Amino acid sequence: MRLIKALRALAPVVVMAAVAPAALAQDAGNWPARQPVKIVVPFPPGGAADINARLLAAKLSTMNSANFYVENHAGANGIIGLDYVAKSAPDGYTLLSSNLSSHGTGPAVYKKLPYDPIKDFIPVVQVTTTPMLLVESPKLPYRSLQEVIQAAKANPGKITIASAGNGSSTHLAAEMLNEMAGIKLLHVPYKGDTPAMVDVASGVCDLLLVSTEASEPFLKSGKLRALAVGSPRRLPTLPDVPTISEAGVPGYVGSTWSGLLVPAGTPAAIVDKLNRQVNQIIQTPDFRQRVESAGSELVGGPPATFATLIKSEIAKWTGVAHDNNIALDH
Repeated sequence: MRLIKALRALAPVVVMAAVAPAALAQDAGNWPARQPVKIVVPFPPGGAADINARLLAAKLSTMNSANFYVENHAGANGIIGLDYVAKSAPDGYTLLSSNLSSHGTGPAVYKKLPYDPIKDFIPVVQVTTTPMLLVESPKLPYRSLQEVIQAAKANPGKITIASAGNGSSTHLAAEMLNEMAGIKLLHVPYKGDTPAMVDVASGVCDLLLVSTEASEPFLKSGKLRALAVGSPRRLPTLPDVPTISEAGVPGYVGSTWSGLLVPAGTPAAIVDKLNRQVNQIIQTPDFRQRVESAGSELVGGPPATFATLIKSEIAKWTGVAHDNNIALDH
């Protein structure tokens, strides 16, 4: 009798255990049944991650007849926003707009993060890749990367190169250029791409490696001159600008990117559905035109491909940071 009573007491628990996965799967299949869906951008408004997130939010809202919106959680080079997402409920209602800084160069220069950039997030899909462009002040006499390299070798530390800040992707890209070209450009950190571009345009600083998307207005107005692009091949939007590799630094590749991630533990059904939808959005003509006209390339693909990219980027830039003794949390 005691055994029977014990089994009866356990029956509801067994039933709940059996029902819970089914209920979770049903909820994932109906996602987004409740609203809204938040896309967290761990940087201030106006950057590439923010712009792409807002374009995606508009498309996802229409596709799902639901409210997708962007929320900026800026600060500490993206750490505040990433920590917020890592600790959010893994239910598909908090997404992360990620880029090279958050899941590439950031983990390379910060060793004491309040989250694990690999274990605490699930990659959903890479949306874009955006080459870095080596630009200079129009006041400089150089007309090619080779001329810059020759001048830098003749005058080590005299030619300056700006960045968006210590430990930023543009800083590490500049150090990788120094290393691979065998030169020493003097690093000048700024607080963001825009102030760096303004000072390069005015001649206060000489050079800058910056995304094609961010530099587009400065190039069109003639305030900056493009010397070489960090992509493996020339860009259709800048056909006369050689790659850094062909211009004198063989093997150099420097590109940033954007993509979506979710907190670890998010149901696979939600990840798969979101992946399919973003891949569909990438194929829409207006979305393609908006992104490609700014110099970015649309990527897409399965979550596993994006996960591989993130791991390889962290390894690559960790090596650059180590070789140049760059660490922001000694």
